[in-house]
Amino acid sequence: MLRQPIQVVGAGRTDTGVNAATTYAHMDVEQPIANCDQLVYSLNKLLCKDIAVYSVFPVSDDKHARFDATSRTYKYFTHNVKSPFRYTLSWYCPRSLDFDLMNRAAERMMQYTDFTSFSKLHTDVKTNNCRITHARWEREGDQWVFTITADRFLRNMVRAIVGTLVEVGSHKITVEQFCEIIEKKDRCQAGTSMPGHALFLWDVTY
Repeated sequence: MLRQPIQVVGAGRTDTGVNAATTYAHMDVEQPIANCDQLVYSLNKLLCKDIAVYSVFPVSDDKHARFDATSRTYKYFTHNVKSPFRYTLSWYCPRSLDFDLMNRAAERMMQYTDFTSFSKLHTDVKTNNCRITHARWEREGDQWVFTITADRFLRNMVRAIVGTLVEVGSHKITVEQFCEIIEKKDRCQAGTSMPGHALFLWDVTY
């Protein structure tokens, strides 16, 4: 469309099967785009039904979609009443969970920075340190939604956190044991990794 080689640089990657409600990417162009709205329209005509471009806008030359991000927010959706309309984008849990207890455990995460216990093994990152600023379960209609915000996330991190919080909510482990899992810095100590289809990259801030 722009009649020039284009390299698109995304804000990051998600685990296989995870959705993105909002994400950003940048590209360098030789000349300013004359009509950004027209480019959005043309791109959406070509893209598959699973991807939509909402906006194209200019930024300064030194901006980077990945490295300039200051925080990212994820949401994990779950429901406990079987629904043929929910199963593709929400995790069905037929049993009741103790969300008050899960929130007590989630709040404790903000006391820690090293989340090795919730990271996929053998990744090539230099550090497993993350700064979590928000982590809470809230009722939204007929669903419970876990929202978590941090400066960065490790591979598989949110799905592993949710899986371990579900063990807290099922009264399989206590809040103190949840904290001990973090302190052990051992992925084998944490809960199972939850299905990716119910997880959304919800927002990226700059």
